Amino acid sequence: MIKSVLVANRGEIARRVFRTARSLGMECVAVHSSADADAPYVGEADAAVHLPGTAPGDTYLRGELVIEAALKAGADAVHPGYGFLSENAEFAAAVIEAGLTWIGPPVEAISSMGSKIEAKKLMAAAGVPVLAELTPASVSADDLPVLVKASAGGGGRGMRVVRRLEDLAAEIDAASAEALSAFGDGTVFCERYLAGGRHIEVQVLADQHGTVWAVGERECSIQRRHQKVVEEAPSPLVERISGMRERLFDAARKAAEAIGYVGAGTVEFLADESGGFYFLEMNTRLQVEHPVTESTTGLDLVALQFAVAAGEVLPAEQPAAVGHSIEVRLYAEDPANDWQPQTGTLHRFAVEGAGEGRRGGGVAEFGPGGPRAGAPWVRVDSGVVSGSVISPYYDAMLAKVIVWGATREQAAARLAAALQRAEIHGVRTNRDLLVWILRHRAFLAGDTDTAFFETHGIGEPADEGGERVAAVAAALADAAARRASAKVQRGLPGGWRNLASQPQRKSYLVGDRQYDIDYRATRDGVAVDGVEVVEAQGERVVLEVAGVRRAYDVAAYPGLVCVGSVALTPVERFVDPAEQLVAGSLVAPMPGTVVRVGVEVGEKVTAGQGLLWLEAMKMEHTISAPADGVLVELGVVAGQQVEVGTVLAVVQVEESA
Repeated sequence: MIKSVLVANRGEIARRVFRTARSLGMECVAVHSSADADAPYVGEADAAVHLPGTAPGDTYLRGELVIEAALKAGADAVHPGYGFLSENAEFAAAVIEAGLTWIGPPVEAISSMGSKIEAKKLMAAAGVPVLAELTPASVSADDLPVLVKASAGGGGRGMRVVRRLEDLAAEIDAASAEALSAFGDGTVFCERYLAGGRHIEVQVLADQHGTVWAVGERECSIQRRHQKVVEEAPSPLVERISGMRERLFDAARKAAEAIGYVGAGTVEFLADESGGFYFLEMNTRLQVEHPVTESTTGLDLVALQFAVAAGEVLPAEQPAAVGHSIEVRLYAEDPANDWQPQTGTLHRFAVEGAGEGRRGGGVAEFGPGGPRAGAPWVRVDSGVVSGSVISPYYDAMLAKVIVWGATREQAAARLAAALQRAEIHGVRTNRDLLVWILRHRAFLAGDTDTAFFETHGIGEPADEGGERVAAVAAALADAAARRASAKVQRGLPGGWRNLASQPQRKSYLVGDRQYDIDYRATRDGVAVDGVEVVEAQGERVVLEVAGVRRAYDVAAYPGLVCVGSVALTPVERFVDPAEQLVAGSLVAPMPGTVVRVGVEVGEKVTAGQGLLWLEAMKMEHTISAPADGVLVELGVVAGQQVEVGTVLAVVQVEESA
């Protein structure tokens, strides 16, 4: 019997496993890096062990330190979560050798799936359809486009799409370097790239007595940089193609049986619109998107992982899926700016239920949800809380928001509403993009292939009218708050004059758009052109525009004002000249590590040329020349850690003749 479990992970998956472990009467042990010392999961653990350092290679990827922590804290089991060491066969073997219970599949099963090259050979022999492997040397123009993939690891690291033969060598080198950094193995291979394919996966669960469940399929086709953004169960494609689910489940069971699989795992396939599918890989762990399967089946997959590890027998009949569930990944990133990750303080994070449903209402953290009497239909699995600091060291995912509905349309509507009403203050996220996807006609029609963003773009143009009204609310709330906190003459309106004078003005930025708001105190209240001011308090403003009255909640923080989902930056009236940058300065858009420098001072550069590369939040970002010119200053070297706003280089732009 397991009394205490260490979760060899961080963030939301550590909190998720803790929730189930505690419900089963277990103590929970956390490990944490220096950067995660104040993270919510650490505070929620019964015991926590510090792993000195911040980089994953110094902390969460150090298997010997994790096992030492488990023994020191008195844990008798290790749950790997996902990512980090979860699919490392050597780590699993070391856990078992240390006398601890491994909450995962057999070491041999992990090892056999650890190399995507070898895994495809095993699956082909077991009768599972696979895409033919191409060695880099054998790729010809007729094979294009191809996908270069890391043999080890996942999560989009070490993956490149190549459309021109002359780019192949450079992309292979880049993918290999990224894979070596992320997984310690630089082996890569190529396969045919299906640009409009569907990413379909099957959740399997197997016990130690020969029972193998294919619990249900999920579709995870909407992706950015080969990382999933929206996941759902069941798959819209599988729903409409007769017999496809049975063929998928049969292939997934064959895959699990071929390697003697035990525990929870996922078999991933790439499918086409006609219902054909090909094996991609098998994830020998819990998936990020497992909640949608839990929502439609009523299962607790983590509890079943513990039960299987303890030798319990799965029932012969697996539960049927009911309704539809959709999960979105809320990332701290800017989709409009090349998906650039964002860091800083998350001042407020709150997701409210979007109403009451037939099967229940409200919000649950980490479940349960879905087709259960009285269960909430909104679920939030989050690694952050209000006040959390988002660091550059780990993945940019803040939380997963999951909704269940009787139909797919109902689930999408509920999830879009819950996201739109969420309070996410302090860090830019992909929230608006997610709402746009969930309400997009193509998504609602089930047309969700892996080229979704290439086909439809990444959202609608900014609603500048809505942003201006938000700026009006921000300006009036600020004025009201200042009057309420005034030490003298608090009863006088701000900017009061005996005779009419110029209006008060406040300016705000939303992205690179500036809104100058002029308002004037009159005998009848505050006047703003084009807007009727009904009420103005420090945290709530009611405005009427074109006959429509709306209330706006306003939250002000240092250097930031949030009005609904609009984040505004106050513009200072007087700027310190010392803070001005030299023309042509390239600054770090986020904290990170300089992984490569491709130029030297004095070199001529061309517009768009990559000058140096930053790594932050598990992604590599190119800093490019803004125009043709000469590099006159280089302020960093490879391996250097930089903060946001650091001047990396200066390009002296060539003057046109």
